[in-house]
Amino acid sequence: MCDLDTGNGIIYVRERGLLRRVNDIVLAETKAVSSCRRTGPLVLRKEHFMFTYNAEGSLRYSAKSLFDISLLFIADNIHHVDSLSGFPEQIGERLFAAAEEKHIFLNPDTAPRALQVFSDAYGEMVLVSLCLRNRFPLLSERINEIKTFHSLKSLDLFGCRLGDSHEIFQHLTANSLASSLSQLFIGGNSLSDVGLQRLTTPIRMLKKGLNNLQLLDLSYNPISERAFGYLTCLPKLQNLDVSGTNLKLGTVLKKNIWDLMGLVHSEKPLDIFDHARCKTEGWAEQVIHQWETNATQMQKQKKIEESRTSALRFFGRQKFVRDVLHATPLVWDKEKDDKRQTLHFFKPEANRCTPEIQIPGTTDDHKEPSRYNVKKRQHQLENSDSHHDGPPAKRVSLSALTAEDMDLLNSY
Repeated sequence: MCDLDTGNGIIYVRERGLLRRVNDIVLAETKAVSSCRRTGPLVLRKEHFMFTYNAEGSLRYSAKSLFDISLLFIADNIHHVDSLSGFPEQIGERLFAAAEEKHIFLNPDTAPRALQVFSDAYGEMVLVSLCLRNRFPLLSERINEIKTFHSLKSLDLFGCRLGDSHEIFQHLTANSLASSLSQLFIGGNSLSDVGLQRLTTPIRMLKKGLNNLQLLDLSYNPISERAFGYLTCLPKLQNLDVSGTNLKLGTVLKKNIWDLMGLVHSEKPLDIFDHARCKTEGWAEQVIHQWETNATQMQKQKKIEESRTSALRFFGRQKFVRDVLHATPLVWDKEKDDKRQTLHFFKPEANRCTPEIQIPGTTDDHKEPSRYNVKKRQHQLENSDSHHDGPPAKRVSLSALTAEDMDLLNSY
């Protein structure tokens, strides 16, 4: 048993009813020394001990295990670690929790490197799903940290004001993230056909990026039918949401989407686009919450300290805020949203019959889908080319590369 003198930080041990001081042991925080020579008493850290009270009310302490002490030391210096590859998942999870408790991931100088070490070693266990819906300040402030999550399967950036040239586009088409990302929500971002062209340029030209994307939400963006030509490079796309765009549901739209991507219109809204399922999952779930809480507190502090708020308001700050909010609303009007036409498209199962799409100007004798005719013609061309020794015919792509595509590729 022991008693702790909080005034001096000295430990006393009670043995056989007598109280004596433990010589040369001071419980305090470690301090940097100018030389390796020890001139004072042995300094121990408080976090290396566990303090409890016995039945008599006396303070009792015991040293933590060497494993726990080593874990705390590594957590303090995780940004200096080269790699955690090969360490068991249980060790990695405890180490991540220790670093989180010490607020290592709140420091913008050490957080990117620390998260990179964990992401390289444990992948999707660190973060498998990230929801940043309408959290554009968080995306802007923590863009370097967010780029370290390269094993995401679902990423929700709805209402994050990406525009047509956000730097996150290069991260979305990176090889590390492209191999795992299967769901991408980028609706409500003022994304036009130009931005979609920029996003898909590396995929169309270099055949890398978003190869496993199965769900894409482009709702409430000013896109037109021209955008479909840029989406043909997504081979595994199965679900598409273009509600609230410049597209109008009709026979021509249904035919174009079916011919280009093999998707059919869903009469009922698809549950997979229900944003109530948006959530963040992984070890870093609480880290994202800490970032948001910390950003909110900093914003309140800035409002108190900064005195130029009135000047900004005088020079049209309110008008600027109104324009931005109209472009990307933070709070969605549900009644207005219900009145809009839902444009959800999905890829039918292989064992189902292909839907019959009536094309204007056709007769009843030609109800066979145009996509079947295209496949039939391609099969006939392949058979005819096999009987000739000459080179195969040059394949014409719907999304032909332009000079603008080359400029966009050079920017990556």
